Amino acid sequence: MLIMIAAVAENNALGKNNELVWHLPNDFKRFKELTTGHHIIMGRKTFESFPKPLPNRTHIVITRQENYNPDGCIVVNSIEKAIAICPENEDSYIIGGGEIYNLGLQYTDIIEITKVHHTFEADAFFPKINESDWLLVESEENFKDEKHLYDYTYETYIKR
Repeated sequence: MLIMIAAVAENNALGKNNELVWHLPNDFKRFKELTTGHHIIMGRKTFESFPKPLPNRTHIVITRQENYNPDGCIVVNSIEKAIAICPENEDSYIIGGGEIYNLGLQYTDIIEITKVHHTFEADAFFPKINESDWLLVESEENFKDEKHLYDYTYETYIKR
């Protein structure tokens, strides 16, 4: 299965200046639990936003830059080539950014969203989920606390 995973604000914001604009430790923990041991597909800017490659995951980086070859990564120049590398009988994840989400949406089977209940100024956005194409099958509310400044909801969508 190809699974898209993202934390998205009410206005579909993903981030600004190649950084998240919120801090939700439980969402980071969930992301780690879901993606560990799997192939993860991302754009170059998303990859470069990490201090180092994420442990125990196969990184597939999509870029138009020739000769881009970070250690420990598979580099391709299209979403189709990235998907082709992923094992067919295992879950693989598209993890961003905005352009890669737009390119990958048509190939995605499941969307795992953390909906951050706030709006933010941003320069990267998640594509609008068309409810005629996607069915919300699971929703789990979480409320702000001493470690989380915003309410947020985990949502799982499957392709209709």
